[in-house]
Amino acid sequence: MNRVFVFMLFTFFATSLFAEEKFRLGIIGTTTSHVPAFVSVFHAPNAGTPFDQFRVVAAYPGGAPDNPPSWNRVEQYAGELEKQGIKLYPTIEAMLPEVDGILLTSVDGRLHLEQAKPVIAAGKPMFIDKPMAASLADALEIFRLADEKKVPVFSASSLRFSAGIQKMRNEQPLGKILGAVTRSPCEINDKHPDLFWYGIHGVEMLFTLMGSGCQTVQRTQTAGTEHVVGVWNGGRIGTFRGMRAGKPDYGAFVFGEKGNADAGGYDGYKPLVEEICKFFQSGKAPFDSQETIEIIAFMVAADVSQQLGGMPVSIAETIEKAKNEVVIPVTLQVSPDGKIQMKEATKIMGVSLDALPLLLNELTADKPNHRVKVILRAEKGTSHDIVLGVCNNLGKAVLADFLYER
Repeated sequence: MNRVFVFMLFTFFATSLFAEEKFRLGIIGTTTSHVPAFVSVFHAPNAGTPFDQFRVVAAYPGGAPDNPPSWNRVEQYAGELEKQGIKLYPTIEAMLPEVDGILLTSVDGRLHLEQAKPVIAAGKPMFIDKPMAASLADALEIFRLADEKKVPVFSASSLRFSAGIQKMRNEQPLGKILGAVTRSPCEINDKHPDLFWYGIHGVEMLFTLMGSGCQTVQRTQTAGTEHVVGVWNGGRIGTFRGMRAGKPDYGAFVFGEKGNADAGGYDGYKPLVEEICKFFQSGKAPFDSQETIEIIAFMVAADVSQQLGGMPVSIAETIEKAKNEVVIPVTLQVSPDGKIQMKEATKIMGVSLDALPLLLNELTADKPNHRVKVILRAEKGTSHDIVLGVCNNLGKAVLADFLYER
């Protein structure tokens, strides 16, 4: 047989084989409706480019037992993925060798840092669904670890990539943007700073339009409304209106050098999923991490402003304070009979439920910028009621991850 022909035949089969290969995605956290929504975009018949280059093949269910929106749906969505042939794994570490990239979709941002750590250590690129974390310090630490290991990471709300918002940002039909007013629903979840749970959608639209460079934040809150005003460099003003009363929706209005106009609203998940595809293909985030850091700082500063009666709060000072936060890690192991073992530094001791909050609070006594973060481990057979009892007795400590045997 002609050698040239054999080489061409080999090249054809090799190319065909490569063309059939998909970028394998793993999901962390089957705790949000975003999970089936994202999978439906990737796996749609005749999805087309770039979606057809990807396949969700694995998932780690996760879930935060003390947060109903994070716990009540975890088995439902995990079951839906299993029916599609997506394999469930008992740990993140067990799943990582089987995937090329990660969608961290845990709806509870408190868990994101601990869940991101093994992904970054394994060198896997990762998209983190909103909110990036439940604290500014955690978000900064995720970016620090990712930069250190040179692992691509980004986080975004789907509202950022709505066509009207992107047109205003990239094409600037009104000239330079001088200001903007955005709106979104603003449901509050008591495990997160107020704007993190749903207000983040409107805040992210605001920063997509205004860019980074926010200097101060002021907030006014009523039972049904959030009114948060940011002052950007150059004296530009951006306003977010969060809605809990009336008929909440998504939208933005832009003030520009050449005129003023509506920027549209929500366009669904597909534009975000397309950007996620581009991110995994290129290894580059679609926008700078500083913008995400300022988005989170804006929401934290809004909480502080409310506590100060609506006084302006500096974004720079908010970020600096988060950088200086000191974490005290604690592991709690719970058995089916309700016994608790606490490990802090080199100390391991048995603890009663009643004594737990006092012991945890003592770790940060007279240490104003320290925070106790708890990794809770439940042995197989431990009931949700027992786990919930521990979660409700953490005092000032924060639940950072929940690990259990399924």
